[in-house]
Amino acid sequence: MIFEKYYILISLFLIAGSLAIVFSRLDKRHTGVRRITLIAVMTALSIVGRFIFASLPAFKPVSAIIILTGIYLGSEAGFLCGCLSAFLSNFYFGQGPWTPFQMVALGLIGLFAGIIFSKRRFKRSSFRMIVICIYGLICGIFYSLFLDTWTMLWTYGSFDLKGYLAVISAAIPYTVLYSLSNVLFLIILDIPFGKRLGRIITKYRI
Repeated sequence: MIFEKYYILISLFLIAGSLAIVFSRLDKRHTGVRRITLIAVMTALSIVGRFIFASLPAFKPVSAIIILTGIYLGSEAGFLCGCLSAFLSNFYFGQGPWTPFQMVALGLIGLFAGIIFSKRRFKRSSFRMIVICIYGLICGIFYSLFLDTWTMLWTYGSFDLKGYLAVISAAIPYTVLYSLSNVLFLIILDIPFGKRLGRIITKYRI
């Protein structure tokens, strides 16, 4: 299978692509180094969060931190944080054919967080928090379904609807717990992260 043989190359290709997106945007900014530093810090926090909750496979703050990165630093930052979080943390948890799937899934979660929750569309309010929690819930489901695609391809060697439904059914407890953990961590982290990132963004005009 192609993913089994070339997953490292695919992962590196995705990293290179995400870096190209960010640096192409930085050409138009005067705060590139500061922005990259913030992205690196958020990525590190995401990786550390995965380490801390390693004993709880479906309960992690990773997606929540990636979502907040997209919200406060922009869609390309969210995408890069998601890709790097999966790729770098897997040097500890194990690289494999699943890595590109994790990178794409987490990258898209950060990307769309930045697109949906732009400053012009959402201001801080109880309604905003509700929408963010709903998004976190949906992202948990999306991530599980996306990774279930890899599980099915690895198990059956091709896409089969019955097999896919069987894999999804077996993963329901994981999906539910992961989705709820996204909501919990978003509620806990949004205000403290938002205040600190907001001050830095305002102070340095990022």
